[in-house]
Amino acid sequence: MAYLLLYVDDIIVTASSTAFLQHLLDRLHSEFAMTDLGDLHFFLGIAVSRSSDGLFLSHPVPTQVDTQSKLSATEGDLVPDATEYRSLAGALQYLTLTRPDISYAVQQVCLHMHAPRMSHLALVKRVLRYLHGTMDFVLHLHASSSTTLTAYSDVDWAGCPDSRRSTSGYCVYYGDSLISWSSKRQTTVSRSSAEAEYRAVAHAVAECCWIRQLLQELHRPLHSATLVYCDNVSAIYMSSNPVQHRRTKHIEIDIHFVHEKVTLGEVRVLHVPSTLQFADVMMKGLPR
Repeated sequence: MAYLLLYVDDIIVTASSTAFLQHLLDRLHSEFAMTDLGDLHFFLGIAVSRSSDGLFLSHPVPTQVDTQSKLSATEGDLVPDATEYRSLAGALQYLTLTRPDISYAVQQVCLHMHAPRMSHLALVKRVLRYLHGTMDFVLHLHASSSTTLTAYSDVDWAGCPDSRRSTSGYCVYYGDSLISWSSKRQTTVSRSSAEAEYRAVAHAVAECCWIRQLLQELHRPLHSATLVYCDNVSAIYMSSNPVQHRRTKHIEIDIHFVHEKVTLGEVRVLHVPSTLQFADVMMKGLPR
């Protein structure tokens, strides 16, 4: 068995044995002009290392960035030079590949790329100061025998002060390792908190379906249902009951998508108390 991860002209190769790995590299060298950089230490700017207890380190943990701020598109004066703002926002967006703790703040920053204002620039500088003080934060990917896939979803209903759209967030664990996360504004306005929560669940389920398919292609299929947790009881009821009520008929597609996965046994939507803070969830299974 061999896995090859290709991104433009950067490649990671691993195999089930050293001999097979060397054979594969020799065959690649015979066909293409390649440079073997040896053991993996950096990939796309991401530092990777192995500790004595078998952990791969890359980038998290509890955030000190203000996650309650709701930036308005009309708050403050326009930034004199929007190019620098967009450049910084793009760099921060790239950092979210290994820093789940800044996902929400960066998502708020990126909402105002077309006409950034001084208040938006102040948030960018705050995120940069936070990153400067947390350079040693790493994301621990555990070598674990557990193959369960677990997701947590949440939403702030009508959080945007201008459009009243909600912001969905989810994080996905494979065993004890955090492997996927997102913070994104929903594309439509939700008429109730249950609708907003259900859309967040649908986003998490869609991500889990993609991960399950990827694991199957890697010959590591999951044989148990993915657990998706949310803190809204109405959303949980809708995932198992496809009956269209007056207040939910306008989200029919999301309802049928999630219900189908629940019926197939691929997903189970369960309740988690809202008193369990997102920071606690992010620390689940991670060394303190």
